[in-house]
Amino acid sequence: MKKYLLLLLGCGFVPAANAQHNEDSITIRKMANEILSNGNAYEDLRILTKTIGGRLAGSPQMVKAEHWGFKTLENAGADTVYYQECMVPHWVRGEKEVVKIVGAKSLNLNAIALGKSVATPAKGITAQVIEVKDFDDLEAKKDQLKGKIVFYNYHFNPTFVKTFYSYGDAVRYRGQGPSKAAQYGALAVIIRSMSHATDNQPHTGSTNYDSKYPKIAAVAVGLEDADLLSKQIAANPGTKVFIKTNCQTLPDTIGHNVIGELRGSVYPDEYITVGGHLDSWDVAEGAHDDGTGCVQSIEILRTYKKLGIQPKRTLRVVLFANEENGARGAEKYAEVAKENNEKHVFALESDAGGFTPRGFTLSMSTAQRNKIKSWSSLLMPYGAYDFDEEGGGVDVGFIHRALGVPMGELSPDSQRYFDIHHAPSDVFENVNKRELNLGTITMGALLYLIDKYGL
Repeated sequence: MKKYLLLLLGCGFVPAANAQHNEDSITIRKMANEILSNGNAYEDLRILTKTIGGRLAGSPQMVKAEHWGFKTLENAGADTVYYQECMVPHWVRGEKEVVKIVGAKSLNLNAIALGKSVATPAKGITAQVIEVKDFDDLEAKKDQLKGKIVFYNYHFNPTFVKTFYSYGDAVRYRGQGPSKAAQYGALAVIIRSMSHATDNQPHTGSTNYDSKYPKIAAVAVGLEDADLLSKQIAANPGTKVFIKTNCQTLPDTIGHNVIGELRGSVYPDEYITVGGHLDSWDVAEGAHDDGTGCVQSIEILRTYKKLGIQPKRTLRVVLFANEENGARGAEKYAEVAKENNEKHVFALESDAGGFTPRGFTLSMSTAQRNKIKSWSSLLMPYGAYDFDEEGGGVDVGFIHRALGVPMGELSPDSQRYFDIHHAPSDVFENVNKRELNLGTITMGALLYLIDKYGL
């Protein structure tokens, strides 16, 4: 009899679960229709990129972007919008870099100074170039490096399908390369750009100096010119290069996270964070990195408000300051949350480009991940199917570590991201409207489900 009763109860549960699934599917479909038909994200991105452009921390464009973010969140219908002050670094590129092969016939190289790099002496540096394939090769040639320019010609690994693995493998040469060369007396470094593109755009990005060694100038060159330089050195091992950069680091200045909230109806003191970083490198418009993440996050709030989707927990949209060369905004956000003893349920970031969504990287318990995977049939129609990979954005990583908050990051298709990442080609025209909107839908759907059912 007991078994029969349990069977009846089980049979009764299935229709109820199906009904709930159908209700969620309908709500998500309404969100998708609104975003695809009436969404503002693409136009918001156009205004950000075309009227403000590159917005590195400390620059006048940073301030303009903060004002843009505040106004756009107000227009989206946020219940509350405010600035959260933080001190940010102020690195300035200065006049255009000059890098060229010198000799009987001078050849200009398409180059760009790395973020946080120091300048060369005012007259520039002319020296022989020593090519190294990797850090092991650097060690093998260490006795040759004093008074020379080191050229790190480390290629992106083409065998990784997920190209962030290629970046993770190669980026150490940008981050650590200058100091490792400086310890052996090198005068400057040239880095093969962090890309597998088929063009000659140079890609910037931060380097990090080790205080034990002198700070030396660092530039990246486009891939075609990296290959050209390598061939030149092979043909003439005494090849010399001239480098002149004009960077400087000014005193820290005031920046802000821009925050908009949609107040929770049941648990207003519990928070779900979604955001992207508002800053970008100065040489580009910062469209994919990370204008798309900012406008997607704002669009989720707008869509909830438009459709009358009232979250149980407070939805907090954060446009983070200074991710590119310091992450001071994310640090401040986590610090304030900890000081205020805030309860955070989940933190989501979009900072991998506005391409077609494939899923989410997640850092959380196995039980929490399995709960999200149980919703896969609701997310798959909009492109999201991969929930197995560990990860989360740089910005939400701070609150994840400070408070143990489960975190995630939108994981779009990555095949084109490093074609434009940190390069002058990261412009509005390279963002596809439908791909941008599909990413917004999957993010909004995931947050809706987490808010409704918890983790």
